[in-house]
Amino acid sequence: MRKIDPEVITTSVARLVKEANYFLGEDMVRALKRASEEEESPVGKEIFNQIIENAKIAAEEEVPICQDTGVVVVFLEVGNEVYIKGDIYQAVNAGVRRGYREGYLRKSMVKSPINRVNTGDNTPAVIHTKIVSGEKLKIIVAPKGGGSENMSIVRMLKPSDGIEGIKEFVLKTIREAGANPCPPIIVGIGLGGTLEKAALLAKEALLRPLDDSNPDPEVARLEDELLEEINKLGIGPQGLGGIKTALAVKIETFPCHIASLPVAINLNCHVARHKEVII
Repeated sequence: MRKIDPEVITTSVARLVKEANYFLGEDMVRALKRASEEEESPVGKEIFNQIIENAKIAAEEEVPICQDTGVVVVFLEVGNEVYIKGDIYQAVNAGVRRGYREGYLRKSMVKSPINRVNTGDNTPAVIHTKIVSGEKLKIIVAPKGGGSENMSIVRMLKPSDGIEGIKEFVLKTIREAGANPCPPIIVGIGLGGTLEKAALLAKEALLRPLDDSNPDPEVARLEDELLEEINKLGIGPQGLGGIKTALAVKIETFPCHIASLPVAINLNCHVARHKEVII
């Protein structure tokens, strides 16, 4: 049994929330540069150049890439040989509190969706936990902005809707979202499970590297087909037209009931923040 001090968790989370808000992922930088070269719209090309320059300045000066520093979504993978003295969720939230204060990051969380009073420290985080084998603790921090999150949706399709029904739903969602999720976007899709499982799958899909493919060839083909169709919509960077509305489509699946076809779509803006550490 391996013991982990809660302060190690707090310190790690505090660092990760700052890094996620300051530094764009290398896979995203590569994708933006590639999209800038391929974009046909002069306005779209200029927008890509500004996005890349903005990310460069943020990294050099260690300031947020975007003013919306998000709700902190945390994924924990806790080894079954790990012992933590104390409350791991309290340790995570202490890290969020510390990181947002030290990093001068905007506090966006309200205590209640009804009274809308700001908590003042960007807590609580939204925490998802998996128990895995081993004696390691993996922490993934993924701050999620309101603009892209607000365009996300879950729908319970009928099995008879099939692949075409999934495609129609995804394209309708992206078309109606327009400029609101700050394109170019990354599209996370969860298929199967139940209503809440599909939504979690869609968010987990956004954690994948942009240049990977689903190991299932049929799902990988659907990812490619949807990306092509989304980019034909002509929404373009920041909704001002172009052929690069989305940089990637990522799909995760789970078995489901014979009578169900849950489909969740979780959109991410071009910042696509997430950082991780293994303790």
